[in-house]
Amino acid sequence: MSLRSLLFFKKMAGVIYLIPNTLGDCDVNHVLPSYNREVILRLKHYIVEDVRTARRFLKKVDASINIDELTFYTLNNHTSPEEISSYLLPAMSGCDMGIISEAGCPAIADPGADIARLAQEKDIRVVPLVGPSSILLALMASGFNGQSFAFVGYLPIKPNERDQRIRQLEKRAHVERQSQIFIETPYRNDKMFENLLSVCQSGTKICVACDITLETEYIKTKSVAQWKSAKRPVLDKRPCIFILY
Repeated sequence: MSLRSLLFFKKMAGVIYLIPNTLGDCDVNHVLPSYNREVILRLKHYIVEDVRTARRFLKKVDASINIDELTFYTLNNHTSPEEISSYLLPAMSGCDMGIISEAGCPAIADPGADIARLAQEKDIRVVPLVGPSSILLALMASGFNGQSFAFVGYLPIKPNERDQRIRQLEKRAHVERQSQIFIETPYRNDKMFENLLSVCQSGTKICVACDITLETEYIKTKSVAQWKSAKRPVLDKRPCIFILY
């Protein structure tokens, strides 16, 4: 690409906005700044995980939005690299675009990261908007180290591999004083919690944070010994964050 063409492209290329979603059924005004609505109202192209939930979210932001005027591109584990690359064509032709996650912030434990990476490679401006992140909100309320922490995603499913991984994270938390953050598929939350209590040392602290920003929000930090003697929350099918320290 010539210098003249490159300058023209930079001038004409649209902006990719990373638009946070709510973490559940709540008033969007409680968790999203008004500026997000201003951005959303001028966008016509969206890259989303699920079109139905994206439509519902946009209507909650502003009921006047004409959904039929919008174009949606589905991004999930089944989307091919070729499709992902084609999704940026509107931005490359000058249209601003939005990426909406199913919940929370796009590109954080989310396939939107593929779009952000590709946009950066193509020198398209990527703008993250302010919104709720269950990972950071849980850490904020945990009382654990907020200067050194790691989000490690999902742990292995096989029992032996999972136990080994838990011990590795526990050791790192103790030795490095680093908060270890992870998640589980909601219907396996209770099993995960029981697994943590059976594997971890009695003095290890565990924060359990679920339904963050919702009316049913629950965030508690206790040692393993304290959790074993306390009444435990029912975590089944509730979005949950676990933190070891």
